[in-house]
Amino acid sequence: MFDLFTWLADWSAYHLLGLEQGSRLAEAVHFFVEDTAKIFVLLVAIVFVMGLFRTLLSPEKVRGYIEGRSRGMAYLLAVTLGAVTPFCSCSSVPLFIGFLEAGIPLGVTMAFLITSPLVNEVAVVILASIMGWEMTAVYVAAGLGVGLIGGILIDRLHLERHVEDYVWKIRMGALAEIEADSSLGGRVRYAWGEVTDIVGRLWLYVVIGIAIGAALHGYVPEELFARYAGADNPFAVPVAVLLGLPLYSNATGIIPVAEALIAKGVPIGTVIAFMMSVVGLSVPEFIMLRKVLKPPMLVFFGVFLTVAFIVVGVLLNALFG
Repeated sequence: MFDLFTWLADWSAYHLLGLEQGSRLAEAVHFFVEDTAKIFVLLVAIVFVMGLFRTLLSPEKVRGYIEGRSRGMAYLLAVTLGAVTPFCSCSSVPLFIGFLEAGIPLGVTMAFLITSPLVNEVAVVILASIMGWEMTAVYVAAGLGVGLIGGILIDRLHLERHVEDYVWKIRMGALAEIEADSSLGGRVRYAWGEVTDIVGRLWLYVVIGIAIGAALHGYVPEELFARYAGADNPFAVPVAVLLGLPLYSNATGIIPVAEALIAKGVPIGTVIAFMMSVVGLSVPEFIMLRKVLKPPMLVFFGVFLTVAFIVVGVLLNALFG
């Protein structure tokens, strides 16, 4: 299925540019062309499909599915819907307020908000196409687990007092819904609008991620990663998580970097911990959440995610060697 992208990379690197096969520059260019073509084709296709899906599943409907459920079922639905609903971080504040206004517990709400950026439906398909379904399943399971444990822990510690007071007084009513146009043409126009909007916001991060991955793939020797990021280095996972903190990307943009790291022999746990840190501890998300969470809650949120990502990385390295 993806042979076309490999052929395009071969033609670009070896025929169009005339690079010597096996050279560092040729390897870097080949990686860049193949991943750029593959990721953008998949990105457009998946966002279009998810845009059609979005016309059927508004934030209000997501809230309605969780509202009134038992606590255990609410947690399971929260992390599941967080993984499959195509809502960007800009929806986090209205969703947060709407969930609490509907009587959904804070822990369940936070489980949804933790899972949603980590397990991105677009990234899952692209990750599977590049690194296989086994690693993708591990990544998804880790993301769901972090969201579930985080929500339960917030619930058990009764951290409601660290939500801004005005949130509890707001009567949100219905969250913003899509303009009603149930015709096929209307749904297609909305889905294509999602493509232009989302791809327009993501393309630079994706290109930067692919460029970094290409540089790692072509120019950084495997011995360097084996020495400093190998499974026998006990500090590799914490350092990977800390390195991800100042970076900002979405799950789609960081996949090419993860692909290059895996190819260089970096253990899967270290790579997944790094991916989660870049995606889950983003500055824009924390800025938006500050509108509804007090500083102690944000600090707890950040510390929990940092520790959780380190634990996930260490455990996966132990399990997968």
